[in-house]
Amino acid sequence: MLRTPLHQYHLEHGAQMVEFAGWEMPIMYRWPDKIGGGGGIHEEHKQVRRSGGFFDVSHMGRVRIKGRHARRFLERICTRRISDMQNGQCRYSLVCNGNGGVMDDVLVYRLDDDEFLVVVNASNREKLLAHFENSKGDLVIECEDRTAKTAMVAIQGPRVMDLISRFSREIPTLKRYRFVEKNYLIMKLLVSRTGYTGEDGVEVILPANMVSMAMKMLLKDIGEGDETIIKPAGLGCRDTLRMEAGMPLYGHELGENINALASGLDFAMNLDKDADERGEPFIGMEALKKTRDAGGPTERLVGLLVDGKRTARAHMTVHAGGKHIGEVTSACLSPTLERPIAMAYLLSEHAEPGTRVTIDTGKDTKLEAEVCPLPFYKAPKPAAKAN
Repeated sequence: MLRTPLHQYHLEHGAQMVEFAGWEMPIMYRWPDKIGGGGGIHEEHKQVRRSGGFFDVSHMGRVRIKGRHARRFLERICTRRISDMQNGQCRYSLVCNGNGGVMDDVLVYRLDDDEFLVVVNASNREKLLAHFENSKGDLVIECEDRTAKTAMVAIQGPRVMDLISRFSREIPTLKRYRFVEKNYLIMKLLVSRTGYTGEDGVEVILPANMVSMAMKMLLKDIGEGDETIIKPAGLGCRDTLRMEAGMPLYGHELGENINALASGLDFAMNLDKDADERGEPFIGMEALKKTRDAGGPTERLVGLLVDGKRTARAHMTVHAGGKHIGEVTSACLSPTLERPIAMAYLLSEHAEPGTRVTIDTGKDTKLEAEVCPLPFYKAPKPAAKAN
């Protein structure tokens, strides 16, 4: 298995390591006494919602695309409009196949007029690199996989920006989905106000060989014991956090056999890109237009509030009136809501909030649930500071 540049850090902080997309990654921690002890998925989740968590996301792919046709290439690859992005802006997008299925969801950073960075899911990196090569045609671009040369961390939670303000005035002023490149000593950091937890925070890309130095800088003032502002968090709570926030996960809510329009991510698809004088059709656009013009997808992604204490599981079937109407894609016991929640694709006529459904566990038992809109959780807006 591949290891990230933070592997030793994980071991020193009590991580339980597992295989994920070919990488050895922390699923959860048993925190050392010096940062308050405890740990586990439930505690890490609450730590992020209450204060802040530190995630290693170096397994995510980082691909730099540059050249005089870089923008045109990304217009062709991405469902989201790229031509009107500004330098220092990042934008969430999908990458589709010709049938309108989702190959991946990505984050595109505009570094300059002809230079971009694309962050992709770990499990799809090699597939997308091949897709990029096969799709560039006669466009003049260079595609560099920088995953092994860099590390990436996410620092998420309501107290994160206050902590960062102690050593940077600029970063806390960033708007959502904006980034800045900062020189610190002998290394360059790319810091974006983005995340995958539903909380405020940043994601930082840095040179792999500078991780030890950067860790001392990033986490030098995190408090001690129970007052620790930032504690390490693993993939386990990253999953429960993103579920509460209604964020899709590739292989669950997104996939090549799932029509992109069914995902509810309409904001990330510009089906009129070819009408822009600087734009051009993206791969899969015509298929998605046909779906739209035919009345939309037959299924829709919804949230489910599950009755009782039992948790559903992915791939459990959903029924209404004795009819099979869909399938659970993700589920967990929500630490914030303190009840089971799930995400599911249901036939569109059964996807209205308030609809009562039954989940078949496959063990002669049923779970009752109610359709609800996504997300399940929205972070409170920060209180206005006194002048």
